[in-house]
Order: sequence, then structure tokens, then C-alpha cells
Amino acid sequence: MEQIAASSACHYTCTPNYLAGQMTLHPTRFLAFLLVCSLPVSALGGQWQYSGVERIVAVSDIHGAYQPLVATLRNAAVLDPDLAWSGGSTHLVIVGDILDRGPDSRDVMDLLMRLEGEAEAAGGMVHVLIGNHEAMNLIGDLRYVAKEEFAAFADEETEEERTRWLASFAKQKGADLDESQLLRQEFDERFPAGFFAHRREFEADGTYGAWLLSQPVLVVINGTAFVHGGLSPMIADIGLDGVNGKLAGELARYVENLGSLFDAGVLTPMDNFYAHPRILQNYMPPVEADRAMVDAVEETRKLAESDVHAADGPLWYRGNVACCRLVEEERLQSALDAIGAERVVIGHTPTQGRRILERFDGDVIEVDTGMLRERYGGSGNALIIEGDRLSVVNEESMEVTPPQPHPRQVGSRPGGFLSAEATEALLASGEISNEREDAAGRTIVTVSDGNRSVDAVFVKRENRETYPDLAAYRLDRLLELDMVPVTVIRELGRREGSLQFLPPKLTNEQDRSEAGRGGSANCPLPQQWSAMYVFDVLIHNEGRTPERITYRSDDWQLILVGHERAFGRDNNRPRHLENVDLDIGDGWRSALNGLTDDVIEREFAGILDKRRRTALAARRDALLGD
Repeated sequence: MEQIAASSACHYTCTPNYLAGQMTLHPTRFLAFLLVCSLPVSALGGQWQYSGVERIVAVSDIHGAYQPLVATLRNAAVLDPDLAWSGGSTHLVIVGDILDRGPDSRDVMDLLMRLEGEAEAAGGMVHVLIGNHEAMNLIGDLRYVAKEEFAAFADEETEEERTRWLASFAKQKGADLDESQLLRQEFDERFPAGFFAHRREFEADGTYGAWLLSQPVLVVINGTAFVHGGLSPMIADIGLDGVNGKLAGELARYVENLGSLFDAGVLTPMDNFYAHPRILQNYMPPVEADRAMVDAVEETRKLAESDVHAADGPLWYRGNVACCRLVEEERLQSALDAIGAERVVIGHTPTQGRRILERFDGDVIEVDTGMLRERYGGSGNALIIEGDRLSVVNEESMEVTPPQPHPRQVGSRPGGFLSAEATEALLASGEISNEREDAAGRTIVTVSDGNRSVDAVFVKRENRETYPDLAAYRLDRLLELDMVPVTVIRELGRREGSLQFLPPKLTNEQDRSEAGRGGSANCPLPQQWSAMYVFDVLIHNEGRTPERITYRSDDWQLILVGHERAFGRDNNRPRHLENVDLDIGDGWRSALNGLTDDVIEREFAGILDKRRRTALAARRDALLGD
């Protein structure tokens, strides 16, 4: 079923007067503008669902990497050697983040703007989705704009314009312009050549601002959704109309208002997005102020808090990648149902190994492979969907490969990536050295195979046939919780016990809470804690303390350690969880139902004694009965 909606974000002003104003552009840039103005209305937005498309090609997170993009699109057979559209009826989806960090963002935009018309004429489509970096450029959050990106606009910026803004900058600073060489240096550093022309072109009536505001945030093609960040629970609440109507409309209104506020001198292009609310809050309109301007100030202040900028919004959400199946799969399914899709293709989060990956049995496809090599160490890759067949081509080769499974990775590994299985082998057979005791009294060792080394915690076995840390790891693998580090049975000298991988750069719950950090967690902390509570009830863990709740400090992934007091013989809950409400959704129920008596016997014989295995089964049944 196709869904048509009037695009509230289509704000082209291709009028004779406006066109005349654009003729001051460099000839090649004026040509790009004319191409935008000549695009058919159907290419500018409004239709968000498509069916019957024979071939889809998706790439993401270009970040100004023009040449890798060109090479990737050629190998994906949508671009010929002359950079003309050769994809026929193919739908090309750019899954956000054209801009920032790389040098050639403008060339990428010009190419895609041209390809939109060429693809339409050939019976195909180019869908350029708004990513968080497109939104940032539109609203004035320019933290990641490379100087080369500004320099691409330098020819359209006059010296008179820079002198005028320098005077405005001096006035803001309360400085004497004529006597301050340091002021000029600061101005040129903060607002390099091309800055002000760049800002003009990203306004609502600018060439690139108008083009970007005409693009959707989310499209569904043949039952596959495409969105930059991911499908959060917010999407289940607002649906496709809410994303491309309400959220995209709020972004458009914000950018439109900025132009008016610039003209009125309430704001300047030099003011960054995070300063806007403060400036607008303190704005005192003159007595003769136009009512529409006063309303624009108030509306803009409110729109700065729009969900389009939120961490759980479609431009920024990372839970589809970062949250484990038990936390995320049910919420994802609700979002997919709300938009009439069966799976989602996302960018935003660079993939492990910089390859296109799939999660949750293919319900999530991750396509951010770090195309900007200098920043992310990856390369250009394109996902190709033809019927039920998914394949991948790389910028360096037309060889077709399938997407790879998303690997389990609790904690950072040496070399950027080491699978759980490879880590197990390393811990089980590597050479042990450098035994020492840390501040918490744990025995730490280094394990190496000659090429790679990891640190590990040695846990001495206290009870016959009981390896609680190994049992916690093995259960974690069965449930797909992905919170317990790799653990193996290993002797240290004559001491029997287990070795548990110790990820680097960890912080614990006590330090996190005291510092008030973790709000930027890729998987929201309350969701991770909820899963931890169910797990600790299942294993009857009486030893969970703030020191045994650890996190990877770069993304706040929860890592559970120290299970010496888990897997007791009691069937009831640990005392500290007796009154906690447990969230046992369909994902947990499915996982617990899969933990049959036969599975428990097969997986835990030899590491848990009979009474502990029986108690584990009883706690499973109690959770299923809740």
C-alpha cells in the first residue's frame, strides 16, 4: 500500500527573483541549483512507501568521502564511468550523513542532486534520507564541519561580507576591531573562508538547505524500512506520518525561523545551535517589534527541544545496534509493525569489522561501514536487495558477498575485533604471565598467543563442580543477553578455577552514578538494568554490587562481572531484588522457554552440580509464571 502525504518540508523558492539572485554563484554551482529547481515534484518528497521495486541499493555515512562513494556506486551498477545514472529502475537509498568530517561533502551533494533527476527519467529513484549530520548543518550545529567543507563555498563569499561579520563579531565581544589582531585571528579560526556562504546555502531558501528539507527521514521500500539512526519505541508511537510529517516539519520550521531571525538581527549565523535557546530566552523585543517576529522567537525556542534532536529519535537512536535481543527485539517489532515494514536498514553506528552486518535474524541490517577511511578506518560498501536476496559490493571490487552476522562483543578486543570464540581459544590455551592483584583484590593475569594479548581475571574454584562465572557466561550466550565477558576453565599454577576476559577502560556503577554520566548510552541504561535484574533473579545472584556492575566507558555498554555468589540452591529471589518489578516481555519468555531441562543438563553438567541445575530450572519456571 502506498502512502502519499503533502510534504511540509518542501520549501523551494525557484521564483524569477530568487533565480536572479542565484546567478552570482559560480557557474557550476548555479547549474546544480538549476538542476534542483527542475526536479519533478515526485522526486522532492511526499511519497514515503514504495512497492514492486526490482532492485534497491543502499549506502550510508559518506561524510564527504566523494571518491569512495563514486567507486562504490560504480561497482553497484548505478553509476557509469562518466558519473551518469546507469541504474535504470533501481532505487538508490542514501541512509543519511552525507556531510561533516570529510573534505568533499559539496561534491557529494551536487552528484546526488543531479542523479535524482537522471534516475527519475530512467524509471528509478534516489532517496536521500536526512541523517543527524544533515540536521546539524541545517540548525547551526557545526562542530564536525571540516575546513575543506567551508572552503568549497569560499568563492561565493565576498570580502565585504567577511568584514561586515567581523565587525559584528567584535561588537559581540566588546572589542575594538581596529586595534585587535588577536580578534581577527580568532574570527578567522572560528569562521574560516566560506563559512558565511556555507551558512547561506544551508538556510531554508538556500540551494542545499531547500534540497535537504525536501528529503524524508524514513522510507519503506518493498517492506524494508530505511532510516539513519534506528527505529526506537518513539516510532511505534508516532508512525511514518509522525516521522516524515511532524518531526521533519519541526526541523523545517526551525530552519525557516532561523532565516527570519537572522534577517531581524535576533540571531546571527555565528551563533551555534546550543546558544540559540539562551539568546532567545534573553531576547527583549523592542516596543515596535512585529508580532510575527515575537512568535518566531518563541516557536524557535520550543522547537529546539523537538524530538527530531532527541537521543531516542530516528536520527540519533543506536538501540537497534547496541541493545541485546532480550532488550530490543520486541520494541523493534512494535516499531516495524507501526510503519508496515518487515526489517530496517540503518547507518549512524560504524559496524564492527567495517562490514555490512545483520542482527536479529536479518530484521536489522547495518550499513555504516566507515566510508571515510581517514576518520573511521573503513571503506565504501553498498547493500543490494533484489527480491529476497541480499548482497554486498565494496568500493574496491564488484565481487558480491552476503551480509555478515553481527558478532557478540562484550568489551573492546585487541585489534578492534576478536570474536567470542577466538577470545575463548586465547584464554584457554594462551601463555599466562604478569600475575598481579588489582585495587579490588582480584587476581589479574595477561594471556597471550604471541600475536595478541588480553587481560583476564582468575577466579579460584571454591565448590566442587561449580564454576559460577563460567556458568554465568554460558547462560548469557544461551539467552543472548550479551553482558557477561568470555569465560573459560583454566588453572593458574596448581589452582583450579576460571579465567574471565577483562575488557580495558571500564568504569563501575559507583563511579558512573557519582559523576552523573551515562545519559549518552547507546542502549539506554534503564533498559540494560531491567535485563540485569531478570538475569540476577534467574541465577540467584546475591553478590551484585556497584563494583560488579561495570561499563565500557565509550558507549556505556553494561558488562556484568563477579558471579561468585550466584547459582545458589535457593528457588526464591535474592533479597535485594525481592520487591523489584521485573519486565519479562515476549523476548525473555521465548529465551526462557528455550532453556529447557535438557539444555540445562547438557550445558551446565560439570560446571554446576545437580542441585544447582535443579534450582536454576525452578527459578526459570518461576519467572515464566510471573
